[in-house]
This record gives sequence, structure tokens and C-alpha cells, in this order.
Amino acid sequence: MGRTADYSRQSCSIAATLEVIGDPWTLLVIRDAFNGVRRFEQWQDRLGVARNVLAARLKSLVQHGVLEPQLYSERPPRKEYVLTAKGKDLYGVLVTLHAWGEKHVYGDADSGISMVHKTCGHDLKPRIACGHCNEIVKPRDIALTWAENRPTVGDVLPKDEAA
Repeated sequence: MGRTADYSRQSCSIAATLEVIGDPWTLLVIRDAFNGVRRFEQWQDRLGVARNVLAARLKSLVQHGVLEPQLYSERPPRKEYVLTAKGKDLYGVLVTLHAWGEKHVYGDADSGISMVHKTCGHDLKPRIACGHCNEIVKPRDIALTWAENRPTVGDVLPKDEAA
């Protein structure tokens, strides 16, 4: 994928996630998929990415089960790509990245894109909550535990997909 990082020996779910979606073009493809883009030409027009790069990113996202190709024309054969359940689980990642960029990159400048919570009508300020007790979680509230003999990224991703 044009990266020189090799995560295959890491024992970390963050490293494993980066192996799947860590390329900037990949995250932008996923962002656009959440916004209704489904066809190669639409991504090409919106992103301005080289055709070979886009084709490689779509192929990887399909291999990793993030997108699913669906035939929409038989003659000529044409596919569109839809988010799978696995892909839809990346929603929180994108919302959090958006909030971080608004705060730390744009700051007082206007990025031109707002996420408004429809229920209350205010700009979305995402927070992390525990799925068990619904308590808002801060970094100090989390304890990491490390199992011995943890599988590496190379162990959990097929050899041809890991760095």
C-alpha cells in the first residue's frame, strides 16, 4: 500500500487496525462511503486520487471485509461498494477524527463541515462511554492488561495482507 511500516510483529489491536485502514486515502474512501458514495467514478471525482491507488484501496477494503462489492450492471459488468457491518463499525472512529481535526487542526478557523446532533440541534461533541454502565470514560479510567503470548498482527491477518 505504499507504506513502509511493518505492523506484523506488533501485538496490538491499534496496530492491526492501522494495517487495515491506516492509509489516509483509505479513511477518505470510508468517509465518503458513509456519505453515500458507492461507485468508483464517484470516489475518483470527489477525491482526485489516481485510479490505480483507488482500485488498490477498494480491493484491500473488500479483502478485509469493510466494503462489499455489489454488481449494478451486467453489461458492461460494473460494481458498487457498500459498507459491511464491519465497515459501519468504523463510524465512531471517523466522528472522533473529525472532532479532533476541528479542535486541534482548524481551531478557531471554520473547516466548513459541521456534525450537528439532530436530536438537540447542537454541534456534535463526541465522548467515549462504557458500553456496560454508560459512564463517560476518560483515559485515567482505563486499565490496560497484557496477556502473555499475545497474537501478533501477522498472526491474525493473512500473510499476504499483513505488511
